[in-house]
Amino acid sequence: MKKIELLAPAGDLNSLYSAISNGATSVYFGGSSFNARMYANNFTDEDIIKAIEYAHKRNVKVFVTLNILIKDEEINEVKEYIKKLYLFNIDGLIIQDYGVLNFILENYNDLIISCSTQTTIDDLEGALYFQEKGVNRVVLARECDLEEITSISKKSALPTEVFIHGGMCISYSGR
Repeated sequence: MKKIELLAPAGDLNSLYSAISNGATSVYFGGSSFNARMYANNFTDEDIIKAIEYAHKRNVKVFVTLNILIKDEEINEVKEYIKKLYLFNIDGLIIQDYGVLNFILENYNDLIISCSTQTTIDDLEGALYFQEKGVNRVVLARECDLEEITSISKKSALPTEVFIHGGMCISYSGR
């Protein structure tokens, strides 16, 4: 049986500490820029560094969300942000934007790349597309039922992730 990864959201350092203390094997959060929860209490650069140090001492992976679409005028800032996160030693990014995906694959191919639920992967063809691109895993659309999740997971070599609790979004796959 495959080992299940328990990836927990962390809205702040205290929730990150709690998630890890309660068995999370990976955590994710938004930084100060370019994530779908821009008005939440996101992690500052100092918080990200503390989170990474704390998590890595406990063999827990750290993912930062970049799960929005990027405008042309933002691309250079996004590239600098990704470089900074990489230098902080994050384990991976959870992304939505195809341009961001290509940039990471070309420049930081040792990062774990997850396609977020905002990418709206809801069928085998979508999963296979991202598998071919070099993505490490996909977060399936929240609209997928158990039968679809099972089918996609069995027919793709790409690890799949699903939301099992707490989805508060009121629109299509968190968009």
